[in-house]
Amino acid sequence: MTFTKQQIVSAMQETGLVPLFSHDDATKSQAVLEAAYHGGVRVFEITNRKANSFEIFKHLRGVANDLPGMMLGIGTIMDAKTTLKFIEAGADFIISPILKLEMAHVCHDHNIHWMPGCATLTEIVTAKEHGAEVIKVFPGSVVGPQFVSAIMPVVPDLKLMITGGVEPTYENLNAWFKAGAMCVGMGSHLTTKDIIANNDWAGLQKKVEEILSLIKTIRK
Repeated sequence: MTFTKQQIVSAMQETGLVPLFSHDDATKSQAVLEAAYHGGVRVFEITNRKANSFEIFKHLRGVANDLPGMMLGIGTIMDAKTTLKFIEAGADFIISPILKLEMAHVCHDHNIHWMPGCATLTEIVTAKEHGAEVIKVFPGSVVGPQFVSAIMPVVPDLKLMITGGVEPTYENLNAWFKAGAMCVGMGSHLTTKDIIANNDWAGLQKKVEEILSLIKTIRK
């Protein structure tokens, strides 16, 4: 199924959580994707950090096709060539830790949602001017919620996804959402080493459910 940009943005906004995951084992990767889905996630990012990430992504693309409403994208993309490679493999969206405008052009040509990583107001406005509907604030642990709350009045219609050090606690999530974040991306604090080592997929599903519930409470 092909999703529109608006469907992806709406799903990110509705749940408030985008899991980020990278592993070189296809079976574990599939289990994580399915646990997140059954926990309520509808937007999932595979990060391009392993030697076989492309093969893992192609496998998960097939898995996601059997999970109604699951939107699967690729992150840690750094250039136009790799952007095109993953778009052709079926990525619903492209996420980058950096702002590189050649990627914007490729995504625009293929009508694919592009989410660049930014850490300054100049980068954020530049990304927005080049078609980024959602902008990744990275690294979140460095810029902090105060940065988000300071820039929102300047560009009030921003849709920001915070990644990098986001924690599954009330205090941390509350700080980001109260500052104006649309959603958060969560990696190792969600799919912990213990969960992966112990194949605790039921525990991961429960954790996802708890985080989504916490986010819902915060945003009431």
